[in-house]
Amino acid sequence: MPYKGYGQYCPLALAAEVLCERWTLLVISRVIDGCTRFNEIHRGVPKISATLLSQRLSSLEHAGLISRRALDNGRGFSYELTEAGRDLDPIIMNLAVWGQKWSRDMETEDLDPAFLAWSMHTRLNVDAMPEQRIVMEFAFSGTHKGFSRFWLVVEDGNVDMCLKYPGLEVDLTISSDIRRFVESWRGMRDLRSEIANGHLNVVGQEKYRRALPEWLMLSALAQFPRQTGAEAEIDCTDDIAKAG
Repeated sequence: MPYKGYGQYCPLALAAEVLCERWTLLVISRVIDGCTRFNEIHRGVPKISATLLSQRLSSLEHAGLISRRALDNGRGFSYELTEAGRDLDPIIMNLAVWGQKWSRDMETEDLDPAFLAWSMHTRLNVDAMPEQRIVMEFAFSGTHKGFSRFWLVVEDGNVDMCLKYPGLEVDLTISSDIRRFVESWRGMRDLRSEIANGHLNVVGQEKYRRALPEWLMLSALAQFPRQTGAEAEIDCTDDIAKAG
């Protein structure tokens, strides 16, 4: 599968031929995150079409970054990193940290509930949660489609994300403007403060409401403070408004 090259022997140019095609970094990032099946990868990159995802996986296999193995039951394939693919792990992490600090401000179209659901289901502190099944419903306004819901179901140490109602009794309902929640998820706002001041509304048993901040581990990038953009100034604006 030929690449659109830059016509340069420069190693950076040669690497960019493979990695800078749209969606490619996100696809291999999902494999680095531990997604090994096609559907798992697709859930982590929900806006890519299945056809294009298949093409990107083929390109990564051709480039020697992932390997594909037929499953024993004959139903699909398993995707695993090669040595070259594993070498990308710290590079992609450093790029993500840069994005957390310096990338452009989020637009409404960026606030994808399906990707948020996938991100959150990988970042729950299940060890801090009760042994019985816990069902959390997240309801968001302000999405590019107007309103959106998803559910996270935690049982026996496993977390399932559901974009459709799973037919189970809900233990906690968390509702918010999606931008405020994502800003909290990314560490731009303090989660506990957002709950305390009612911007993130939590409904359920008091013991679960109190425990929620311990259950949500936030984005892995939340520890890196935002350095630029309007989002970094929001809290200051809010404080000024309250003082006024």
